[in-house]
Amino acid sequence: MVGGQKRRGLKQFQRDFYAHNAAASKAVSNDTNEAPQHTRNVQQRKHSSFEAGPSGRLNISSSYYTVPNSPGKRRLGESEVPLDTTELNFSILDDFSDNLQSDTPELVEFTKPKCTGVQGEALRLWRSDTDLFLEEFLRLEGRGDYSQGVCVCSEEAAIYRCRDCHGCELFCHLCMRGMHERHPLHRMEHWDGISFYSVTLKSMGIRLQLGHASGVRCINPLSAHNDDFVIIDYNGIYEVGLDFCGCAYAEPHIIQLLRVRLFPATMVDSKTAATFRSLEYFQMLSFESKVSAFEFYKMVARLTDNTGIHIPKDRYEALLRMMREWRFIKQMKRAGQGHHPDGIGATKPGACAILCPACPHAGKNLPDGWESAPSEIRFLYALFLAIDTNFRLARRNVSSDIVDPGLNRGYAFFVEEQAYKGFIGSHERVVQELSSCSSHNVVNLADSRVSRGLAATGAGTIDCARHNFKQPCSVGDLQKGERYLNMDYLFLSSMQSSSEISALNISYDIACQWSKHLWTRMSAFPHEYHIKHDQKSITFLVPKFHLPAHVAKCQSNFSFNFIKGVGRTDGEAPERGWADINPIATSTRKMGPGSRRDTLDDHFNDWNWKKICTMGSIFRRKYNFALIEVKECVDDLINFEASLAADELSEWRKEIKAWEADRSQPNPFEGRAMTTMTQAAVRLALSMAEAAEIEHGNNMSLHDDISPSVLISSGLELEDQQRHLDFDAKAIGQHATDVQKGKILQRTNALRRRIDTWARVQLLYMPSVSRLQSPDDIATEMKAHNISLFLPSSLPQRVPCDDRLLQHEWELCEAQAYNTLNDLHTVLNLRYHLYKDALLNLAARLGKTDDWERSLKPLDKQRDVVPLKHDDGRTVGQQSISWIWKTSGFNSNELGLQDLLRVEWCKARARAHHWEEEVQLLWEEMRRIVAFLDWQAGWWDLQGPRRAFNSLQAEEGALAYAQRQANLRRQMVIHIKSMWVANSSWQEAPLLAVYLRSELPMPNPDSPARSSICHDLI
Repeated sequence: MVGGQKRRGLKQFQRDFYAHNAAASKAVSNDTNEAPQHTRNVQQRKHSSFEAGPSGRLNISSSYYTVPNSPGKRRLGESEVPLDTTELNFSILDDFSDNLQSDTPELVEFTKPKCTGVQGEALRLWRSDTDLFLEEFLRLEGRGDYSQGVCVCSEEAAIYRCRDCHGCELFCHLCMRGMHERHPLHRMEHWDGISFYSVTLKSMGIRLQLGHASGVRCINPLSAHNDDFVIIDYNGIYEVGLDFCGCAYAEPHIIQLLRVRLFPATMVDSKTAATFRSLEYFQMLSFESKVSAFEFYKMVARLTDNTGIHIPKDRYEALLRMMREWRFIKQMKRAGQGHHPDGIGATKPGACAILCPACPHAGKNLPDGWESAPSEIRFLYALFLAIDTNFRLARRNVSSDIVDPGLNRGYAFFVEEQAYKGFIGSHERVVQELSSCSSHNVVNLADSRVSRGLAATGAGTIDCARHNFKQPCSVGDLQKGERYLNMDYLFLSSMQSSSEISALNISYDIACQWSKHLWTRMSAFPHEYHIKHDQKSITFLVPKFHLPAHVAKCQSNFSFNFIKGVGRTDGEAPERGWADINPIATSTRKMGPGSRRDTLDDHFNDWNWKKICTMGSIFRRKYNFALIEVKECVDDLINFEASLAADELSEWRKEIKAWEADRSQPNPFEGRAMTTMTQAAVRLALSMAEAAEIEHGNNMSLHDDISPSVLISSGLELEDQQRHLDFDAKAIGQHATDVQKGKILQRTNALRRRIDTWARVQLLYMPSVSRLQSPDDIATEMKAHNISLFLPSSLPQRVPCDDRLLQHEWELCEAQAYNTLNDLHTVLNLRYHLYKDALLNLAARLGKTDDWERSLKPLDKQRDVVPLKHDDGRTVGQQSISWIWKTSGFNSNELGLQDLLRVEWCKARARAHHWEEEVQLLWEEMRRIVAFLDWQAGWWDLQGPRRAFNSLQAEEGALAYAQRQANLRRQMVIHIKSMWVANSSWQEAPLLAVYLRSELPMPNPDSPARSSICHDLI
């Protein structure tokens, strides 16, 4: 392919470029410096060791060692190699390591940093100085350089030091108190003349005064209840001396705590608080590592005392409560509810969910007139949704909504619990229809899933199928299995925030069944959940990974690979999201209902926010990759069409366009030619014939479990296994590993046992075989693949055999032959290499140009001699057709081959169009991201003065926060644009649609027509 040749050329060019630059740099360096020079790959470094000499002074010894150079770094957008961009703009391939990652391993192969061994060398050097490190660690246990005994104030002895302040200097009691008036949570150590031991600031007389500026004592201080106030920080649990302000105009105690960034555990007589930084620290830690609150609390408790002697007071329950409240307040703050005139009480369903900026949102990121867009580009404004369930998110039947109420009431992702459970409970007796597709247990066993001991068997969700964002009001608990009742509610609930979108692409692994009577079931829902489906364009699809489990009809009618307007979407977005959330299931399954919903809501919001933060690099990588793939697929399609008859191609185009406009028309992706009898069909026919004999009392079987047809079929399978075993045993060679030998031996033993069992039954139907070979011969044969099975076809003519067995083997072998012949038919019908050699010799003598070689290329048996339907381990959207099927003039009047060519042409056309749609979708989504962030910045600008506060300080804070959020969005826009601006071809994306959709070949990229169209589109 053109793209593959350019990639290989690019790799070779860069290797030569680096080698040339290295040689030039070395030559210049040698000319300008007479000292020994470093090579390109290594450099000299100096290492100094410090050791104590006999006199106690430090001695320094230096040594030099060689290490490889670190790989060079490039600035963003900087191109390493100037290349010709006449046919393909390779400037989009700048910064490969970030652009393409695992999607294109061939492209990133030469930019991946090689293991230089620096890490191991550094560890070996450090190992030689471990005694020095150990000595310094021990030195820190003493006073070190501060053993003078007198404090800097010259008043008292310096016997205190702080573990959290910078340095290890010692101070007296008075100086240490003065220094820590502003640091009441630092950890102190006291020198007793021999060693240090821990002391608290409270025992040193330091008290934390609230309600006044730091250092100012209240004239009427009020001690905390019982004077045993506990503060939880990220590095310990501290008992502090805390005084509230008792002045006449003092604020309530909880406000005094909040204003010094302490979160109170209770509203009245609070005895516990957590620092804001500890709650934020745990929240971020739980997002990234999924650590539970219990594990976090145990960590800070051990940091406080790791001996079990001075165990801190248990405040675990208080931490759980504070963490839930912290999550809720931070959620409301980030959603702008603090700026709403009616506060938290006015929060609407889903208002706290972080939205996907790349998805279409009416009035936020869609262009003017999008509702009346031409049909050719209407797919750009479609909403892609993916439905899925996760049974790992189960919850045990502990607590209740009364004991553990949720703070979120449908404000984020979980639906409002009372309305949800009320509706499900009122329709509990609705029976779900069985699957008419494959025997989907998800459908057929939805009402019978084991739920003993569980309050929720899992959770269902609606996600953005292209960007993997959780949708607002789209998550709910499952009471049994994956019932339509639950999933209908979640789908219709999520649609309330996107009711204005007129085009929907809905992905669900059982969409073929779920979509059948969806609108009939919708009539049972309250009116506010109804959507105007008759005014929308709705397409139901099955995710690509789940599609093979469906029947053939569903695989063509619900495929992302064939249906128009979906780009390269795969529908598997929820599965990727579950990988992030599943680790937290171990802790949420034991939570109460409210705690679990609030925790998962917080994690879903963080997941959405992280996706926003990485959108710049993700979309740059996807867009660059799509530009390469669309060029390859278009060239592949053009070359394929050049080998087809024009009249047939015109007819095929009419058929596929008719199906795209009305999918009730015949599906062009399905084969229509008559197919030969397959081996599976023959087995079925034989079994049906035996069933009819049993029904009429003519059962001739001599074994209860193995009939004559089963005997022959099993024998043929054993024969096939013998051939495979023989091939694999020879393939491992003479120097096989113990693992390889063990696997072959296990297969040999298993096959020998199966043959032995089969041979004993064979004697019932073919007793004459006993004269040729007895079962004892099987045991003495060293190699299982050499054992003769004596099937009817291998018996000598003199040995009698039942005609039924002969007929059964004939039919089964005939089916095998047809199966193999069908495969061979699609590989090669010409002795190509013979004619190719002749043409090469004649061309040299006749002086022929090399034009003929562009059509008759050298034949690679591994890569080119492949069936027309050959995936090579790649997905449908990434496959290509061997050039032998695209040779100009290749045609066949054979009905089966023409039907196969038609199907493969439809797939090639779909690949090209889907990659072109993907480029357009990505281009539009990139535009929407910028537009959404701009809209959000403007929205925050309006929130600042929206609410009237009782104090100027609160008003100032609200304005400052709104401005900070607005500035953050604008900074994100600048950052994202800076990542995308290097893509000069970004603006050319819409041009591709002009030619692909009109079924015309791509024009020259430098043609004036293309340039003018591109300018108009910009």
